[in-house]
Amino acid sequence: MRLRNKILLAVFTIVLIAGGKYVYDRHINHNFMTITEGKVYKSGVIPPDEIKEYVDKYHIKSIVDLRFPGTGDDVNNPEVPAELKAEKEAVAKIPGVNYYNNGSDQVPNQKNLDYFYEIMDNPKNYPVLIHCYHGIGRAQIYSAIYRIEYEGMSNEEARQKAAFPVMFSSFDDGKPKGEFLKNYKTRKQKGEK
Repeated sequence: MRLRNKILLAVFTIVLIAGGKYVYDRHINHNFMTITEGKVYKSGVIPPDEIKEYVDKYHIKSIVDLRFPGTGDDVNNPEVPAELKAEKEAVAKIPGVNYYNNGSDQVPNQKNLDYFYEIMDNPKNYPVLIHCYHGIGRAQIYSAIYRIEYEGMSNEEARQKAAFPVMFSSFDDGKPKGEFLKNYKTRKQKGEK
């Protein structure tokens, strides 16, 4: 086999593997990811008939849903009320699991942060699943906030873990989410806790 053919085969194989991983992560596993083993997970929307499977597998006690409809932003917030209602009803059928809706914009406001702290301050709520529609925007920023606020991770390390690669993502320098995380101050730093 000629060198050129070997290189083409290697590139094709890498593209196939990367494409397969993308399809699995995005469409089969709902962008589910462990933030802190046994404590915090994040994802995109998990269909109501699959939620119990994730709850059982990861012993989830609380689901924090960051979606809210009616924003007019059909790219970042394409959710509809019926989807939120279906999820809430599915979670209500699972004994011992709390459902919290903390409908948030792509960059949290103080009201959202205060409610998030209230949920995460309660040890009885863990393990927690944080999710938004896609699992790559709001769920990622709240996961980064969790890491900074509750695990003492540096802002930059949490921002770097929010997206790979950070460059050219919504967490990059100069982008609202990236700048929010770079400038985020913990409650302790602000003297609130």
